[in-house]
Amino acid sequence: MTASPTFSAPAKKSLGQHFLADRHYIDSIVRAVSPRPGDRLVEIGPGQGAITLPLLRAHGQLTVIEFDRDLIAPLTAAAAPIGALTIIHRDVLSVDFGELAGGQPIRLVGNLPYNISSPILFHALDHAGAIADMHFMLQKEVVDRMAAAPGSKTYGRLSVMLQAWCEVTSLFVVPPGAFRPPPKVDSAVVRLVPRDPAGVGIGDRRRFAEVVRAAFGQRRKTLRNALSGVCDARHFEAAGVRADARAEQLEVADFIRLANVVLD
Repeated sequence: MTASPTFSAPAKKSLGQHFLADRHYIDSIVRAVSPRPGDRLVEIGPGQGAITLPLLRAHGQLTVIEFDRDLIAPLTAAAAPIGALTIIHRDVLSVDFGELAGGQPIRLVGNLPYNISSPILFHALDHAGAIADMHFMLQKEVVDRMAAAPGSKTYGRLSVMLQAWCEVTSLFVVPPGAFRPPPKVDSAVVRLVPRDPAGVGIGDRRRFAEVVRAAFGQRRKTLRNALSGVCDARHFEAAGVRADARAEQLEVADFIRLANVVLD
């Protein structure tokens, strides 16, 4: 494996840091993103700059969100001869992507920390209207759940919530040896493209999330039992959903219809 030219900084276990170091996979991510003139690229967790610097070289300007204060100065120095780098030193969960977009949809990129990947994904969903697309690297197990089809063991709450709002495509696997230090699991790169909110058809985001959460909270139970505090027989009938089915048997569209009739 060929290491990518970057700067050296120790990985902090407390922040779930595993720095990508293999040039083959770095180049594959940059090709997947394929920056275009006029794009507003935003990287979450640039780390040692493995993806940052090639993206900056390809595009000329980039905004990054980095929580680790110790990485700010070396990132700034490494980027200076390459292009215009804007660093936001904050917890990504406190960043308003809508405000950051300023009317022009942003393209998110990131090697997400394993310990907070799901909260970051849901935070991005809350601002999906301000996002053109997302290219994230996460644990392969998480990406498998994100892209899972109904009926599979990996299909669950994360699958439904993400697929309702985005087109989800698993792109390629990245082995542990591509990182420093290597994690104990495989990783994978995923592309998420937000759907037009007007075409999603969800009447109330909170109610939809509540129905999906309750359905998968006790996935061994039938929907009649799992959703006993949320839905009744008339709701199942109105939505055309079998009450004796289990959550993993429903399509995303079924959950949307069910959540919408619960509002009536």
